Amino acid sequence: MALSPDHLVYAAPDLDKAVDKLTALLGVRPSAGGQHPNGTHNALLSLNQSCYLEVIAPDPAQCSGESGEPLAFGLDELHVGKLTTWAVLAPSLEEVAQAAQAAGYDPGVIVEGGRTRPDGVELRWRTTKRPEAQESWPPPGDGLVPFLIEWGEGTPHPAKTSTQGARLLELSLFHPRPAEVQPMLSALHIDILVAAGPAAAMRARLETPNGIVTLE
Repeated sequence: MALSPDHLVYAAPDLDKAVDKLTALLGVRPSAGGQHPNGTHNALLSLNQSCYLEVIAPDPAQCSGESGEPLAFGLDELHVGKLTTWAVLAPSLEEVAQAAQAAGYDPGVIVEGGRTRPDGVELRWRTTKRPEAQESWPPPGDGLVPFLIEWGEGTPHPAKTSTQGARLLELSLFHPRPAEVQPMLSALHIDILVAAGPAAAMRARLETPNGIVTLE
């Protein structure tokens, strides 16, 4: 069964500046998401009823640099905001991960996650994470291979509660060695064809109040 996008990750060195930039580009302002206990915070923009854009950056209030642990998605080394990776919704995390392993790709270990929204609502989820991504970025596939996510029971999906006004039309993936990445996507039943490009890159075509916009 094909897996559908759950969210696109736009990583940036500064959240406020990234939100201002995206607001000018898209014509709609991402809403505040909240803090993660791993040293980051985010803002969110719905892209349809089941997919959203997550803008994530280091959270200065948490003084994350003192912990010695690297931030998610290579944020420690990031100087320019960009689409970095994405997640697909797994109806059953264990079953989807096992099927991917049988097809030749290991999505990694399952980790618990959560945050509190500004209005006090608790969100809970589980995701897969490649062991390499816990120490450094990027993991195999250079961010083009999505991680799996399963939302906790009773957790409202951010796509339904975040700012509305944009719609995902198409997601495109580029890599200098497409043949290395394509089998990983196939193992996850992702039917996007990876195109050749000078570097690993994601591009999302969005319908916005400013017209059709390409975000990368």
